Amino acid sequence: MVGETIAEDQGMVELLTPYQKQGEEQLNVQIAESNGKLEGDRNVVRFKQTNLGRLIATAHMKRAKADFAVMNSGGVRDSIAGGAITYKDVLKVQPFGNTLTYVDMSGSEVLQYLKEVGAKPTDSGSFAQFAGVSMKVTTEGVKEIKIQGKPLNINQNYRFTVPSFNAAGGDGYPKVNQHPGYVDTGFVDAEVLKEYLETNSPVDVNEYAPSGEIVYQ
Repeated sequence: MVGETIAEDQGMVELLTPYQKQGEEQLNVQIAESNGKLEGDRNVVRFKQTNLGRLIATAHMKRAKADFAVMNSGGVRDSIAGGAITYKDVLKVQPFGNTLTYVDMSGSEVLQYLKEVGAKPTDSGSFAQFAGVSMKVTTEGVKEIKIQGKPLNINQNYRFTVPSFNAAGGDGYPKVNQHPGYVDTGFVDAEVLKEYLETNSPVDVNEYAPSGEIVYQ
């Protein structure tokens, strides 16, 4: 009946409790440490480049051996406090299970892509975090784009990463999952972040601090 309380099955509770405790223990295992806060607060990461946005994008870029990376701020759900970092911290930051994808594109295609993505508004999950790219975003569009410190060459091919959600057109991003150069690696974003943190621990948060690569005018 509606409103009736279902009696707790004590036998089932006893059966599942050890697994619950085991899961909690695994989530709380320290995987890395940092010397400061990795900024992912909603009221910050959706308005400007942050060290956590840069770190996640860098993790993707390195894993895919890409030239640059694009990460939507809506996919950064929490900050990571300084000190010990646990697997639970990682899952709080990236809980959606998106996969890491990359696209090989010509420079002219990359130019058009960045013109759209770079102009995404603040206070929105579509606002992009970047790694490996610098540019100026003005009311007239995106200009002075550099990839790995070199001016964008429209005749050169580039590889960039983007979460699977955005590759499919999520957040109003250009849909690239039908592009001939598109690859879904199948690597889950949280696992990529976890492995990157483990490999690069202790993490110096200052290495990921934005330093004027993306300028909004």
